[in-house]
Amino acid sequence: MNPKFKNIYQVISSYIEISDEEWAYYSSMLQVKVIRKKSIVLSEGNICKEIFFINKGLLRIFFVDNNGEEKTFHFALENTFATDYKSFLKELPSNYLIQAMEDTEVAIMSLEMVQLGYNKLKHGEKLGRLLAEDYFFMFNDKIQAIYTQTPLERYNNLTTSFPEIFQRVPQHLIASYLNISSVHLSRLKNSD
Repeated sequence: MNPKFKNIYQVISSYIEISDEEWAYYSSMLQVKVIRKKSIVLSEGNICKEIFFINKGLLRIFFVDNNGEEKTFHFALENTFATDYKSFLKELPSNYLIQAMEDTEVAIMSLEMVQLGYNKLKHGEKLGRLLAEDYFFMFNDKIQAIYTQTPLERYNNLTTSFPEIFQRVPQHLIASYLNISSVHLSRLKNSD
């Protein structure tokens, strides 16, 4: 097995049973790419044609609001997937941008690969459903947190979920993710 596919294999096999033959077929379609820090891999208005599995590094998913301000929606770390799922599946222009926050190595899944997986893998449909459910839960939790949690609760959840985030991401982007000002974030950090 290609060592660059070890992590994605472990994640996929945690979702479904996949035989060695199925994995050989499926992984032959994966591409590995290194994305340089600050590079944009998806721009607003473009159709998202790939799902990125992060082997090493960090991707930020964000959008630009009506005032021209960047709003960070999600940070995708090692052993997780990043995409604009709606744009990817429906082949619609994306409302999001995806940017590498560090030099990031990804395994790339194309739409064709995902669709072939649905048809050719014994549990391919289940894999697609479980990945979509995880994406939905992440999306749902993010929106619910904005409306039901205090900034302190969102901050505590972030530091629990992403303990090294402050060493890897500039503070103003973390504040954007938490939907608070950088000044408010500084106050929360200092009260720890």
